[in-house]
Amino acid sequence: MDEMLQESATKHEQILKYIETLKIGTKISVRKIAKEMEVSDGTAYRAIKEAENQGLVSTRERIGTVRVEKKARTNIDKLTFAEVVNIVDGQVVGGAEGLEKTLHKFVIGAMELEAMARYIEPGSLLIVGNRYQVHRYALEHGSAVLITGGFATNEDVKRLADERGLPIISTSYDTFTVASLINRAITDRLIKKKITLVEDILSSQLPPRTLKGSSTVADWEKLVEETGHSRFAVVDEWNRVIGMIASKDVLGAPKEQTMDKLMTRNPLTAVPQTSVTSAAHMMVWEGIELLPVVDGKGKLLSVISRQDVLKALQVIQKQPQIGETFEDLIVVGFEEVREENGQLSYRGVITPQMTSRLGTVSEGVLTTLMTQCAYRSLKTQKKGDFVLESFSAYFLRPLQLESQIEIRPKAIELSRKYGKVDVEIYHGANLVCKAMLAAQAID
Repeated sequence: MDEMLQESATKHEQILKYIETLKIGTKISVRKIAKEMEVSDGTAYRAIKEAENQGLVSTRERIGTVRVEKKARTNIDKLTFAEVVNIVDGQVVGGAEGLEKTLHKFVIGAMELEAMARYIEPGSLLIVGNRYQVHRYALEHGSAVLITGGFATNEDVKRLADERGLPIISTSYDTFTVASLINRAITDRLIKKKITLVEDILSSQLPPRTLKGSSTVADWEKLVEETGHSRFAVVDEWNRVIGMIASKDVLGAPKEQTMDKLMTRNPLTAVPQTSVTSAAHMMVWEGIELLPVVDGKGKLLSVISRQDVLKALQVIQKQPQIGETFEDLIVVGFEEVREENGQLSYRGVITPQMTSRLGTVSEGVLTTLMTQCAYRSLKTQKKGDFVLESFSAYFLRPLQLESQIEIRPKAIELSRKYGKVDVEIYHGANLVCKAMLAAQAID
């Protein structure tokens, strides 16, 4: 039975490697792959789905599954024409072969052709209505076309789009709505770009050294001598993680003792799509120094250390804050004020976006304000990031729209790995909110 599973896994990997060798734009089907690789339809289907998850292929309406170029996350802020089709609920009326091309800028054609000519260049997307002459001019100068208002174009323009490999997309939305949808999509991507994933810190790492369940303490000692490390993942014959071994586990054990008797079973693992912050949180809470990174089948890809994670977090802190999250929008209007006694406070106004359906401030907004101001207070005394451990609100009184408030966080306990903050919110001289939160430092 195990041999059959191993053979199936090997076929699966062979199909993925075969798909990687195909030319960009090649159409793929289950039947074609099954025949080419001499496997069952089920095996071919699963491999194609895995290839889609990895970004090697993409399924397009009325086109089918095609081999596409795998995009690096460094270009996450760049959209492809295929993604624009999904954003605007559009239909491709010509130039379908160019859907995977990346666009560099948008041009709204709300002017005469002569005036618009200076803005049209290769790699751009012209957003325009049913102006056939403009459609042709854009294609001739390397620009794709997005036609708003549900209009189409003529057959000559469609043929030119197919020849140039430049998409013509038709959407029922008006120009303003299309521009808003695309702007929202780009902002979301900029936020994602700030989120560093585990896969981003694995790219340059070599495959990790591992031990088997049948390896002995003597094998562990030899590996320690060769690598200078003391922690290793323990894997089975299919390279699936079954445990972790560290120096404390082998202390006092005879040299012939095997890893399966000493290792920590069912260890915590991460996948490449785990955020670095989540991985750091996991490692801090569980007190572990080494985290295995596995694929969807539990096979070991690499390992990350706490040092790797801390370096990545330092990079995150230096990245420009371009795409604003809800947290950013809530705290952006609050000004930091330092009192004469050195105590920090944060002053701001309750805006319409912060209110609930009853017209008073949302409880969720208040807790976010208190949490963020507490973190800022801790960071003035200790560099680094913090993750919330507990939050206790003693009372939250309703605040009206446009109320001037002052948030006063006071650190009452701070150690290398832990911080506790008392937070009070005042409206004038009245205490309206009070909470206590505890946070762990990512260190």
